[in-house]
Amino acid sequence: MKTASQQLGGTDIKRYMQQVGQRARAAARFIARAETAAKDAALLAMAIEIERQADALIAANKKDLDAAKSQGLDSAALDRLELNAARIKAMAEGLRQIALLPDPVGEITDLTYRPSGIQVGRMRVPLGVIGIVYESRPNVTADAAGLCLKSGNATILRGGSEAIHSNQAIAACIQAGLKQAGLPEDVVQVVATTDRAAVGELIRMKEYVDVIVPRGGKSLIERISAEATIPVIKHLHGVCHVYIDDKADMDKAVKVAFNAKTQRYGTCNTMETLLVARGVAAKVLPVLAKMYQEQGVELRGCEATRQILPGIKSATEEDWYTEYLAPILSIRVLENVDEAIDHIAKYGSAHTDSIVTEDITRARRFLREVDSSSVMVNASTRFADGFEYGLGAEIGISTDKLHARGPVGLEGLTSVKFIVLGDGHVRR
Repeated sequence: MKTASQQLGGTDIKRYMQQVGQRARAAARFIARAETAAKDAALLAMAIEIERQADALIAANKKDLDAAKSQGLDSAALDRLELNAARIKAMAEGLRQIALLPDPVGEITDLTYRPSGIQVGRMRVPLGVIGIVYESRPNVTADAAGLCLKSGNATILRGGSEAIHSNQAIAACIQAGLKQAGLPEDVVQVVATTDRAAVGELIRMKEYVDVIVPRGGKSLIERISAEATIPVIKHLHGVCHVYIDDKADMDKAVKVAFNAKTQRYGTCNTMETLLVARGVAAKVLPVLAKMYQEQGVELRGCEATRQILPGIKSATEEDWYTEYLAPILSIRVLENVDEAIDHIAKYGSAHTDSIVTEDITRARRFLREVDSSSVMVNASTRFADGFEYGLGAEIGISTDKLHARGPVGLEGLTSVKFIVLGDGHVRR
């Protein structure tokens, strides 16, 4: 496979990105009116091709992994970059799930008669062209392509240089699926250069791109949020909490808190801070600490935590704000649910927070008062993604309050417009 620079040759980046944008805008008009059957056929063909090309995808991914290791990327970054048989199967299954979901495009809701005799309602419509800038995770290429396709949008995908071989291999499967279904290949375009200037062009092409979705580290998202002249759907980081209440079932509490931290370390919905009610701290923390330490998790605690677990490091003020994306966990002992809610309001990132309790009143208070995009009761924060929520896959997580919030699936990639049905009605 040629490198991206060899593929582009001496092509001017600005002119190249303008051409990509023009093709995407033309494709967006086509896909916005495409039949559901054609979109679903393309999704299923993509899934089959991804499974058929599993060995080729793993071989391409190995090139990226080898390069990443030689550059000294940490274990969390390598985990996000890796493709294996299970993740390839999950990519294909995600596309099949999207194909099974109802097509939101054209859905009419709230159609009512007005006193004038006209009917007024709302129709769900695609956003148009969606630009996606992402790092590491090559599965985003398939997830984003599938969601944008089903929701009637064209998309421009710009993956990170560390995943160039993986992304190009997945893109070939996507193009094959589109071709088999008779849809324009320009509906999904993967930017063929790793030059950072391409990102700068993409996030400013207002005439061609309707929304930008960044997926990656905090620095990438901050840069795009600051420089984009196009609306951005984003979250900066995931400082997720689990609060173990003094009315919790201890078996549930241990299961949830352990899974929330150790199921995967390098994801935005991984717990980074464990909050524990003082009344149960001495009972539950030694059990959890033993389990965490057996997994190699470094523990950092407040003074009350260190009295129970004297061998652990002292947590600093900065720890409560930190998204580790690594086997590190900060622990704080609090008096009650009120202090837990206050802690999350001060230090949290509005991503995902969970309470473990058998007290329904406290559970309802937590659900109502914690202002995060996902709030849970007696469940691991690791469930906060589109696949687990039944969205088929997700294009990302939004912690903004406008236009979409939480895992962004098909509905988050559409908007609504008012429609009016009349029969020669005129306003008097």
